[in-house]
Amino acid sequence: MAVKRITVLGAGIMGNGIAQVAASAGYEVTMRSREQRTLDTAIEKIRNSLGRLVKSGKLEEAKADEIASGIKTTTSLEEAVSNTDFVIESIPEVLDLKQQQFVDLDRLCPPHAILATNTSQLSVTDVGAKTSRQDRVIGVHWFNPPPVMKLVEIIRAAQTSDETLQTTLDLCRSFGKETVVCKDTRGFIVNRLLLAQRAEACRMLSEGVASVEEIDRAIELALNHPMGPFKLADFAGLDTATRNLEGMAEAYGDCFRPSPAILELVKEGHLGRKNGHGFYDYSSGEPKPVK
Repeated sequence: MAVKRITVLGAGIMGNGIAQVAASAGYEVTMRSREQRTLDTAIEKIRNSLGRLVKSGKLEEAKADEIASGIKTTTSLEEAVSNTDFVIESIPEVLDLKQQQFVDLDRLCPPHAILATNTSQLSVTDVGAKTSRQDRVIGVHWFNPPPVMKLVEIIRAAQTSDETLQTTLDLCRSFGKETVVCKDTRGFIVNRLLLAQRAEACRMLSEGVASVEEIDRAIELALNHPMGPFKLADFAGLDTATRNLEGMAEAYGDCFRPSPAILELVKEGHLGRKNGHGFYDYSSGEPKPVK
């Protein structure tokens, strides 16, 4: 199936990044959010991101303006999807919300449209279970930030057709991304491994094995990770990180159970970079460990 028009649902850090990638690859892109101010902020962030590429000499300024100006925005779901070929849903990781969104998409999208969910751990089969086009439902797990990270995990749901899988693979490769295909299991490949490390790092901190900074430095230097588990959790948001751990614990048991080290921070409202304080304090610009 030829894809020309792409709709991105959600205008947060993942949604606006995906929209930027799709528009940069030459597709007609519509980004939808419930609030216009969220969309305005998203477009500003896209312009800033493209501006950094211009400053580094990787993109012409005229092309950057063309990409940003070409992304349509709307608060109307019907307007966003009535003529789309491929939807990438990137709303919060709450199964009920995603299921309802897919019911609405099934009703409003053209019959040929593929419905993709950008989920980091939820069952793709469950997300699309209430639609009448389960053969056209698929998972696309993007990584943060989407314009920079090379991988998109492709998750094949129980009834995803060969055509839907191939169209999605071709589309992601046209974005300049690498892909891996995974069956629909909780956490897929990357997050099942990543969250196991995060849970163990939090347990080590609670046990007093080492400090936040020492654990992060050990992983960064020994395993060549760009960020240690605590910096990465702060980057993702500790509320999101905790929900992900709880979901994995439901599927795989106590080895993923979030420890007091992270639960106490979330209870106190310390959510990481998004509000300036998590495992690190970001108030001075440079992250400083607080434990």
